Amino acid sequence: MKKLIERLLIFFIGIPVVFALVFLLPFYKNLVLNIIIILFSALGAVEFSTMLEKKNIHIRKTESFIFGAILPFAATLSVSFNSFNFVFTTPVLFMSASLWIILSRIFTHTDEMDTVIHRIAGSFTVMLYPGFFMYWIVQMNKWENSASLFLFLLIVFFNDSAAWLFGMLFGKNNRGIIPASPNKSIAGFIGGMIGSVVISVLSVISFPSIFPSISYSELFVRVIIIGFLTGLFAILGDLSESAIKRSCDFKDSGNFMMGRGGVLDTIDSICIAAPVYYFLFSLFFYG
Repeated sequence: MKKLIERLLIFFIGIPVVFALVFLLPFYKNLVLNIIIILFSALGAVEFSTMLEKKNIHIRKTESFIFGAILPFAATLSVSFNSFNFVFTTPVLFMSASLWIILSRIFTHTDEMDTVIHRIAGSFTVMLYPGFFMYWIVQMNKWENSASLFLFLLIVFFNDSAAWLFGMLFGKNNRGIIPASPNKSIAGFIGGMIGSVVISVLSVISFPSIFPSISYSELFVRVIIIGFLTGLFAILGDLSESAIKRSCDFKDSGNFMMGRGGVLDTIDSICIAAPVYYFLFSLFFYG
């Protein structure tokens, strides 16, 4: 019952909050939302570095915060302040962070020299996950219609909610298929995919302005593909983070949100699905 109440609260509070951020604060290409994405990415990177400590890979929390923020920050400079022509922002900041990761290890103490390779590999991983994936959510704000971004968030949100509901109702005897997350069920997987596709199809009616003037048959095929693949990668994102947590002997990445766990637990599906949705939507409707 407690889990159900928490899920309902997230549903009835989360969607209006996201709607307000996307549609009521559109200034500078959703700058407020972009700042929140940067913050979530940075905090997620800190949680990730905390999990890596269980594997004796030690990265300073300050560095982890910066590594997690740097790529979505670069995207925000480019998208929200395009008039300043930050065309080289992303490669320059990525190169700067990469140089720091490699060159700063030159002065490592002799007794810690055998951990240098682990710290370099861990630092690059912390910069890419979740930062590189959250980068693509900021990029979606380049599109003229904010409903395109809102649709992505709805697809992932309903995928997660439908997967939980179907798993709870019909998943009792079909769990344990994925070792990384034994509580996940086949029924939950099917429910999540149905939720994503249904939301995508309904978007043709709810947000017609984001789609070009093409035949309904072609349009429905495209949105079904987008919904299916975005939902699939949202599920894979959740499973991937479960594998990371299980490897590091963590149940949750943190305690950021009731019913969800840490920041990484909250954005795991979103960040992995983001580049898939971005490229599919760009290909089908902005190509």
